[in-house]
Amino acid sequence: MILPTITTTRGSNWKEKIKEAKNLGLKEVCFFLTCLNLEQRKEFYKLAENSKIKESPLVHLRSDMELWELDYLKENYNTKVFNIHYDLKFPLLHDYSKYRDIIYVENVGDPLDENNLKEFAGICLDISHLEDDRLLNKEKFNHNIKIIEKYPIGCNHVSAIGKETHIDKDEGLPRYDMHHFKDLSEFDYLKKYPKGYFSNFIAIELESSLKDQLKVIEYISNFCK
Repeated sequence: MILPTITTTRGSNWKEKIKEAKNLGLKEVCFFLTCLNLEQRKEFYKLAENSKIKESPLVHLRSDMELWELDYLKENYNTKVFNIHYDLKFPLLHDYSKYRDIIYVENVGDPLDENNLKEFAGICLDISHLEDDRLLNKEKFNHNIKIIEKYPIGCNHVSAIGKETHIDKDEGLPRYDMHHFKDLSEFDYLKKYPKGYFSNFIAIELESSLKDQLKVIEYISNFCK
């Protein structure tokens, strides 16, 4: 399944996204809780409960989330898979071993580390990060491709790939992958990747409206399944 996502990055108004999900009558939406502290997450949960969202099959965790939150998401939104960032920059603060079989490590930041992957279920393959590495960091790309062949891919993120680089606000480095899009052709890069790289849970990671995300889903559905 390819699903729209409520992101929580600086460019995304997550409160409006929850409201939009309600207005659109969406029942399945991915939650990306990456940029919210605990009090904000509690507000997110309360607002989501008042929407029509019944399931969140894929949830993006952050490293300081407490175990009760994973229990809550699994029990209330039938979450099938979680993904995390897992490297020196994002050390985990709690024991997630209860859910290790459904937590997947994203290819973000440092090259994929097999020691990290062995602690969990496998890889959350962000195809846009992979394409960005192919264009800008061949060494990291080649390393990750070798690792990808060895571990299961349990979920995916998909963002746009621009025609030119832009400077990442947090790291100050050039990137092609973007959390917004101008044209649907910015998703054509997905066609070059094998079907085996796409899992049963694909999240559209965009700051764009859910309505626009649904257009992306329709556009890529023929070559992502």
